[in-house]
Amino acid sequence: QVQLVESGGGLVQAGGSLRLSCAASGRTFSNYVMGWFRQAPGKERELVAAVSRGGTYYADSVKGRFTISRDNAKATVYLQMNSLKPEDTAVYYCALGNTGWISQISQNYNYWGQGTQVTVSS
Repeated sequence: QVQLVESGGGLVQAGGSLRLSCAASGRTFSNYVMGWFRQAPGKERELVAAVSRGGTYYADSVKGRFTISRDNAKATVYLQMNSLKPEDTAVYYCALGNTGWISQISQNYNYWGQGTQVTVSS
């Protein structure tokens, strides 16, 4: 049974920072892509960042501000979020892909965390 457990969300002022963590269990972690998605009220779920053996992906809206990293020994993926803006407010989900390739399509991720709320006040 694969489980993804997220932590680190919260309320922060614009310009502040948060670090999200996602601990995975139940599968060989290092072989698969890990991603962070977010969903704001009334909006589609979007891929924010992803990391594979071959590299990383960032949405244009977060490039230069967010950094994704993974610790395969701890089976944990992190999302360091700096210079946060009110438009970053959303529920953030970590997801484990079904391949080692980065995809922006949520259907290519078959395990999901419970979500963690990030709220950025202006």
